[in-house]
This record gives sequence, structure tokens and C-alpha cells, in this order.
Amino acid sequence: MFILIIVGIAIFLGLMGFRIVRPTHRGLIERFGKYKRFAEPGMNWIIPLGIEHIYIVNVTEQMVDAQPQEIITNDNLNAKVDAQVYFKVKSDEQNVKNSQYNVNNYRLQIVSLARTTLRNIIGTLSLKSANSERGKINAELHKTLMGETSDWGLEIVRTELKEIDPPKDVQETMNKVVKAENEKIAAIDFATATETEADGQKRAEIKKAEGCKQARILEAEGESEAIRLVNEAADKYFVGNSQVLRKLECVEKALANNAKIVLPSGTELVNVIGELAGALPIRKKE
Repeated sequence: MFILIIVGIAIFLGLMGFRIVRPTHRGLIERFGKYKRFAEPGMNWIIPLGIEHIYIVNVTEQMVDAQPQEIITNDNLNAKVDAQVYFKVKSDEQNVKNSQYNVNNYRLQIVSLARTTLRNIIGTLSLKSANSERGKINAELHKTLMGETSDWGLEIVRTELKEIDPPKDVQETMNKVVKAENEKIAAIDFATATETEADGQKRAEIKKAEGCKQARILEAEGESEAIRLVNEAADKYFVGNSQVLRKLECVEKALANNAKIVLPSGTELVNVIGELAGALPIRKKE
């Protein structure tokens, strides 16, 4: 009977020593306050009754808020700044040990370190620069945290600057400045568009004038060519008849204001007129 009791107590104590570690966690087993071994995910057994203890450590990505704080910028303005830090404990044995034995409450330490780092970074920048260089601030914060926590068994995944808010009166002034700059840019764009349109019209008028000029040049060249051809024809077909042509011009002028004119039939001019009209002069009977 006594043996059965001993066996039952042993089985009970054995069952009390089983611990389950999830895949998202790792365990550190200590015996009488001294690190003994590493607990992987799955079933693990420890000596019960306070002889061994297992400390579970989360190795998934976590986030801490650096909490809003007032920071004086380089241009002596108070800015309300807040940031978030994403990190995780590295899952190998040594880094899990470092997260428990090299730092006391790493979550609190990260918050404190992030706040101090933000004050150091933003304190060297103007408010405008801080708002426009958020990527640079995030990079500097991430770099500093990585260096400071290298012995804590942590990986700083990323940092995000949530807000940089100036005082209300400064914000209103900044909004007015931005509005004025936008209106200035709009006015410049309108003036540029108007100037471009005027330049376009000017170029169109120039093209039109050049077209008219070219047309007149071509017309003059055509008239010149026509005169040249007439002169060549006159030189070729009317050589020696210039006096006759002159006489015809005189007759034309004379007939312009007279109904009729009497010319001797034997004159040369009558013969010329008859020839031009396709008729022969009337000859007197002898």
C-alpha cells in the first residue's frame, strides 16, 4: 500500500512538471535560480515543486508606442512628437537569454531610448525640416535603436514617426503661408499659360505674314516670267513692226473719242488695220 502511494505521488509530480511551449514562444528553464537549459516549442518537462522554473519569451514581432512628448525644435518651436517602434526577440537560445539577462524590461527600455533619441534628432532640426524629412528621422531613430539594443537579443524591425504637430497658432500661420504659396504658384502658372498663348498667336501671325509674303513673291515672279515671255515673243515675231504698232496705238487713241474717222485708202495704216481685221483695203478703179 505504501508503495502504491509513493508511485501515485511520483506520477502526480511527474505530470505537474510538463510544460507546453507554443511555436510563437521560447522558454528558459532555471534550476534554483540558475539557467539550466533552453525550451523549444512543444512538450517540455521541468522538476516541479519550485526546483525548476520555465520563463516563456514571445519571439513574434511586437510594437511599443514612444508616447507623445513636447520637443523644442532648432527654431525654438514646441512640437508634439510621437513614434512607434516595431521589434522582436531573436528566436535562438543566446538572444533569448540576452533579452532576459542583459536588460530589465526591454519594452520599457525601448520606449525610454526612443523618446531620448527623438529629442536629440528633432532638436537639431527646424519644424519645417522635421516635417519634410520624416524618412530621415525614421532612419536615424532605427539606426540608433539597432546599435543600442545589439546586446539585448532584439531585432528592431522598423520605426515610424506618427506625428509632428506644432502649436495651434503656429499651425494656423503655416497653413496661411502654404495657402499663399499655392496662390502664388497658381498665379505664376496662369501668367505662364497666358504668355504661352500670346507667343503662339504671335508665331501664327508671323507664319501668316510669311505665307502672304511668299505668295506675293511667287505672284511677282509669275508676272515677271510672263513679261519675259511676252518680250521674247515680241522680239521674235514683231521685229521691224514697232512703227506699225506705234501707229495703231495712235489710231486707238484717236478712235477713243470719235465715232468715225476718214483715212485715205492708199495709206499704209489702212492696210495695217485691214490686215489685222482680216480684210483687204478697198482699191480705186483705174
